[in-house]
Amino acid sequence: MKVISIRQPWVTLIALGEKEYETRSWQVKYRGILGIHASKNIDHKAFRDNAVSTILAKYGIKKAEELPTGVILAVCKLKACLKVEYQNDDHAILQTNHLITGKEFAFGDFSVGRYVWQLANVQQLPEMIEAKGKLGLWEYKES
Repeated sequence: MKVISIRQPWVTLIALGEKEYETRSWQVKYRGILGIHASKNIDHKAFRDNAVSTILAKYGIKKAEELPTGVILAVCKLKACLKVEYQNDDHAILQTNHLITGKEFAFGDFSVGRYVWQLANVQQLPEMIEAKGKLGLWEYKES
């Protein structure tokens, strides 16, 4: 299974269905099933952001230390990888003329020239899988 490592709290927002787009500086040609891995590092500044902390609190998560790390916690379908064509203070437009606004815009770096990975059918795993993350898209093989 192909996997992407993402820092907390972003990975939990994806697993909860609150974040549909992951932004990256690089594109990927792969489409299909993708494991979502919580890296060992937590973005504490992002966790303190009001929009992020409010959503996480809805799910009973009040401290960054409650977020799982070093595990694959969900799977999804990587549906598309689209380039950001335009961005201003409150929205971005992707190469397909798709408009990104609201919390999705707040939850990513939609600078012109970056890539947006569209994630669909996100499903949390019944049991998280311990795994050491890697940079880029990587392959998880059960041992």
